[in-house]
Amino acid sequence: MTDATIPAIATTIPALLFSAARHHGERAALEEPGRRISYTELPGEALAVTRALIAEGIQPGDKVAIWAPNCIDWVLAALGIHCAGAVMVPINTRMKGAEVADILARSHARLLFCVGNFLGVDYPAMLAPVRPACLGKIVVLGDWQEAWQGGQPWAAFLAGGAGVSPAEARIRAEAVRPDDIADLMFTSGTTGKPKGVMSAHAPTLRAFAEYVRIIGLQAGDRYLVVNPFFHSFGYKAGWITCLIAGATILPHPVFDAEAVFQRIEADRITALPGPPTLYLSMLAHPRLAEADLSSLRIAVTGASTIPPILIERMRRELGIRVVTTAYGLTECGGLATLC
Repeated sequence: MTDATIPAIATTIPALLFSAARHHGERAALEEPGRRISYTELPGEALAVTRALIAEGIQPGDKVAIWAPNCIDWVLAALGIHCAGAVMVPINTRMKGAEVADILARSHARLLFCVGNFLGVDYPAMLAPVRPACLGKIVVLGDWQEAWQGGQPWAAFLAGGAGVSPAEARIRAEAVRPDDIADLMFTSGTTGKPKGVMSAHAPTLRAFAEYVRIIGLQAGDRYLVVNPFFHSFGYKAGWITCLIAGATILPHPVFDAEAVFQRIEADRITALPGPPTLYLSMLAHPRLAEADLSSLRIAVTGASTIPPILIERMRRELGIRVVTTAYGLTECGGLATLC
C-alpha cells in the first residue's frame, strides 16, 4: 500500500495518534457539520483531554467510561483516555441507568463522559438515582451548560487541565506500553450479564492494520461511521482504522436512510461499513435512482448472514466496488475473519 500503512507501525494508540499527525498533516481527521479537526491539530485536542484527566487525578490503569452517541468529542475523549494511560470503557447508548451503573461499578470506573440528552433521554438524570460510589465525576459532552452532581460541562472540564502542561501530558502518553490495556469492552450479555473483555494496544493495531490493508482504506478516504463507537465495528473498525490509514472520520449518531443519502452526496463519502440493514434500507430508498452515490468505493458488512444477491445489488445499484464481509466478536478484540 501507500503511505496509508506507515502509521500502522505504531504499537500503541497514542503513538498512532502522533504518527498520523506527522504523516497526514492538514488532512481532515474529524469532520461533523460546522466542525473540522486536522491530523496536525488532533494530538493537541486529545492531549487537552489528557491534561484535564491528569488534573482530576486519573492514573495509568484507571478506568474511564464513555456513554454517548457518535460525535467528535467521543473520539477526543477516547484518545485523551488512551494518552493518559487509562483504560476506556465504552457503554451502549441504549442501556438504562441501572445497567450503566452495573458496568461502572464492576469496572470501577472513576470518571464518566456522557451525553446530556440523546433521543429525548436525559442521560445524567437517568444515572443519578443509581450512580455507583466509585464514580468520582460525570463530564457532559457537547455544549451542555448545567453542572451535575459531582460533574461538569465538557468546556469546564477541559479548562481544569490548564495547570497541567502539554509536555507532562505528552510524557504520560509516550509512557503507554504496547501490552497495556487500552479498553474494557462489555459483551452483549446474551447469556447473562455483559462480561468485560480486556484488549491491549498492540494486538488491536496489528489486527486493524490488516483490516485497513484488506478493505483498501487509503489516506484521504472519507469514512461515514454509522456503526456506534461503543461497539468494535464503530470504534476499532471505525475511527481507529481511519487513524491507521489517514482517512477522515465523519461520525454519524443515528442511522436514517435519508440522512445517510444526504451525507454521501454532500460529504462525498467513500467508505460506508455497516450491517446488512443499512444497505437494504438504501436499496429500498425512493431516491435511489436519482441519488449521487458515485463517491462510494468501500463497503464492509457483517453481524448477520449476507445473501449473495445483496452483494450483487450493492455492486450494481449502489456502485460500491469493494464489498467485504467481516466476522468478529468482542472476546477476540473485535475482528476474526474478513473475506
